[in-house]
Amino acid sequence: MKLVVVLFLAGVACAQTWVSQQSGTKASLRGVSAVSVKVAWASGSGGTYLKTTDGGATWTAAKVPGTEGLDFRDIQAVDPQTVYLLSSGAGDKSRIYKTTDGGGQWKLQFTNPDPKGFFDAMAFWDATHGIAVGDPVDGHFVVLITADGGEHWDRRPTPPALPNEGAFAASGTCLVTMGKRDAWFATGGPGAARVFHSGDRGETWTIASTPIRNDGSAAGVFSLAFSDSRHGIAVGGDYSKPESAERNVAVTSDGGRTWTEPPGHPKGFRSAVVYLPGRKVWIGVGTSGSDISSDDGKTWKPFDSGAYNATSFVSGKAGWAVGPGGRVAVFQFP
Repeated sequence: MKLVVVLFLAGVACAQTWVSQQSGTKASLRGVSAVSVKVAWASGSGGTYLKTTDGGATWTAAKVPGTEGLDFRDIQAVDPQTVYLLSSGAGDKSRIYKTTDGGGQWKLQFTNPDPKGFFDAMAFWDATHGIAVGDPVDGHFVVLITADGGEHWDRRPTPPALPNEGAFAASGTCLVTMGKRDAWFATGGPGAARVFHSGDRGETWTIASTPIRNDGSAAGVFSLAFSDSRHGIAVGGDYSKPESAERNVAVTSDGGRTWTEPPGHPKGFRSAVVYLPGRKVWIGVGTSGSDISSDDGKTWKPFDSGAYNATSFVSGKAGWAVGPGGRVAVFQFP
């Protein structure tokens, strides 16, 4: 069933919604990467990945051989043929795979060597330079950098983590990159809802606190998005309280050095946020619904009540969201 809500953005009446598509799987989906108006990829539990080449009219679901016990929490498509998968799990269940032939073959690039480690997300500056982030090991977040398309992943030092601080492998967007060198990743947990920033591809880091709630192990910042190198939005909340809108959003206008709470909030917990440069709007999704903002996060309008974990857009032309039970939907623009 399609939910359509009429909103008034910038004085113009418009309607938008998520339109369900058939994914061909019941896996819990947490990763999605849009390549073009026709091509998109998604990933999830049980070693599952999905691909469409016709705008979602048909999706093909498959499993990476030998990964049935892995949970692919993030997927990054560099182009229609070149795609990275990141699995999240304790120890060697955290891995990075890559295909260069559109999923025909997958190569295991990296396996987490530390039994205490847990990968959360990855992102890329370009086809060869990328970064992955994992939960703290021995008091420091794990940051891995590649400069050769994932053939080698090397750890970089990070500032000390706070006690019980971690990142959330909820949507693949607790880590984002921009330009040639900038990267940000977000954290949560009791007493921690912070954003780490690097301007030199992970060599050095600064940290800023956010006003997003951090009153439990399920609370913190879950996702980041930037419209340029200075303006960004962080969303989150408490995923164990999906309907709560308490302290679930923060904005920055100085590249993440400082974060403030805007006057308006998304309607509940949100696990992913994205900026659509072609339309100058922000969209947040979560297990209790989706919201849109046309004023850089100051106010938000709910437009869908479906449960989604992650979202990805190609500029302002096409976008998808994925969620539990194999849920996949395409964004219908006004």
